[in-house]
Amino acid sequence: MYRWTKPSDFDALGLVMFDAIHAVPSPYSAAQRLAWLPRAHSGPDWAARLCAQRVAVLDQGGPRGFATLRADGYLDMIFLAPEARGQGHFRGLMTMLTQEAENQKMPELTTHASLAAQGPFLSLGFELVCHETVSRDGQTLARAYMRRPLHAIPPVPHHPEPIPRPEPT
Repeated sequence: MYRWTKPSDFDALGLVMFDAIHAVPSPYSAAQRLAWLPRAHSGPDWAARLCAQRVAVLDQGGPRGFATLRADGYLDMIFLAPEARGQGHFRGLMTMLTQEAENQKMPELTTHASLAAQGPFLSLGFELVCHETVSRDGQTLARAYMRRPLHAIPPVPHHPEPIPRPEPT
């Protein structure tokens, strides 16, 4: 069900992203969605973008979702086909990438989350750093910068005096 991507997936992932962005209902207007992604990604530039990241794929007889992780801990993309939403796959893809980030000793994960993705990120322990907007093709899109620390080191208890041991009776 979940696996790492292969080059033969790349064009299908572009279609998943397009379908996810253009699905309704959406917190973004049709004009905003069109400005965000007017056509599905494909070709050499898209392949290079994906090859530069670790890409987890939801495979249900073909890609139905994916999430990407850059070497600096930035989650560049996470998209689910409309029919794959609401089934725990956001969490499944994020579990793969979080384990990868921990294996690579990354200190934190960061992302710019769409309005639709902020709730799922919050449910996985991400914190909202700030809201912001970006402009594309004359449209303004709201998003949030979010982060989640990894490898939290528990505090070591400090005992200035040795802890007394009970006397044997």
